Amino acid sequence: MKGIGLIFSLFITILCPGQSSTWTSLFNGKDLSGWKQLNGKAGFEVKNGEIIGTTVPNTPNSFLATEKDYTDFILELEFWADSTMNSGIQFRSESKADFQNGRVFGYQMEIDPSSRAWSGGIYDEARRLWLYSLEFNPGAKKAYKKSGWNKYRIECIGKSVKTWVNGVPAAYLIDDMLTKGFIALQVHSIEKPGDAGKQIRWRNIRIQTQNLIPAKDEGIFVVNLNKNDISQAEKKQGISLLWDGKTTNGWRGAYKTNFPEKGWQISDGVLAVIPSGGAESANGGDIVTEKLYGAFELQFEFRLTEGANSGVKYFVTEKEGNTGSAIGLEYQVLDDEKHPDAKLGAAGNRTMASLYDLIPSTKYGQANRKIGEWNRGMIRVHPDNRIEHFLNGYKVVEYQRGTQMFAALVARSKYAQWKDFGMAEMGRILLQDHGDKVEFRSIKIREF
Repeated sequence: MKGIGLIFSLFITILCPGQSSTWTSLFNGKDLSGWKQLNGKAGFEVKNGEIIGTTVPNTPNSFLATEKDYTDFILELEFWADSTMNSGIQFRSESKADFQNGRVFGYQMEIDPSSRAWSGGIYDEARRLWLYSLEFNPGAKKAYKKSGWNKYRIECIGKSVKTWVNGVPAAYLIDDMLTKGFIALQVHSIEKPGDAGKQIRWRNIRIQTQNLIPAKDEGIFVVNLNKNDISQAEKKQGISLLWDGKTTNGWRGAYKTNFPEKGWQISDGVLAVIPSGGAESANGGDIVTEKLYGAFELQFEFRLTEGANSGVKYFVTEKEGNTGSAIGLEYQVLDDEKHPDAKLGAAGNRTMASLYDLIPSTKYGQANRKIGEWNRGMIRVHPDNRIEHFLNGYKVVEYQRGTQMFAALVARSKYAQWKDFGMAEMGRILLQDHGDKVEFRSIKIREF
């Protein structure tokens, strides 16, 4: 019988390898031992084996933080929140006197009951804002329950961060800005006095910190913030670097056979336009990919200098013989505040992330970054000609080329003179030299 018991135990271990990790409770169900309150003055109390957070007026975001810091871990908890209450779970977070007078900063798994439905996304509190919105994984938007209890899971192992909402994979982030910090429960600040008294309740808060076994990759979109890096998960999804971060391989000048001898600089993993006084293509000129692309997903990071103008074009054919910049559909890259082009065109269709001179981008406050900060752009071209522009986690443009609407937009634009503008089956991707210093990095592509 002992032999049979040993075999049975081994069988269970093989089937359930995660059982080798031990769960530790972070909440004793009786009081707030092991926790401390930071920043705001929202109410935190314990009742019926639950931590209850209550909103109060005239106070910033409030956090109930663990006294202990955690590096690698798997966290699970359950919560019930008022159906209109925004909140979140901080992790790998910090509070320092020399950072905004002790304001909590770091990663947050979002609780978002609004119609936007970004619950499970990853927000960088007080720093880089949205890192992983559920626009990248819209299938997870339905996982959150506005009424009743929800279960959240956060897995932090090394640079990898994954989240789940009620068992549904929500976000997958690769980043190494913070690898250690406390865990905290948030009660969000309120703007209207009538919102005082709303509650969020937490229970069954447990953590694993040893013998961690990462969950299998579920194929959801990966946001990788490590410069010019492709993770194994991205490789499995067919994502590759379009620019290797070191050389000019795969690129050449527009209307040229070679890469420009001047006007562009490669340094420390950054590809930059050398300024030439604002004259379009007066220095090195635009650069294009040697390869043609049809349906694809293009990711890129870019950083502007004050008053700068540039763009990322796609479906560039070089057949138009234009004397200036090569012609193609363009994701606008612009300092909207300082460059005059932002006020030209129609209805703002020459502003940041717009489909240049055709469709204005939707303006979201948190999609904006200060000049000198890195932005994350993405262009997604579906096989059915639906096209999307993203800026810092927000979908800001959506259209379908080849439709009557698209033809009407072209007819009233500066591109009306070019027959079948934007309708090439395949084309090159272009980075524009508009004479201003603009930097690019982490340029990645996945073909559909």
